[in-house]
Amino acid sequence: MVKVASSLLSADMARLGDEVKTLEKAGSDWIHWDIMDGHFVPNLSFGPDVVQKLRPVTKLPFDTHLMIERP
Repeated sequence: MVKVASSLLSADMARLGDEVKTLEKAGSDWIHWDIMDGHFVPNLSFGPDVVQKLRPVTKLPFDTHLMIERP
């Protein structure tokens, strides 16, 4: 069975809660987080506070790709 894990990396950062709800309504099975710390990779993305704040927005499972120096 195919599962869709929709990434938030290209989401509108000012509307993350709405973006998560949109992905849920569109049929996503999981919400995918690309976590980057600016050290392991040069980019910086979401941190634990952002993920924690978005947890109450959906009951979909969170899938995480950690690109961080100290997991």
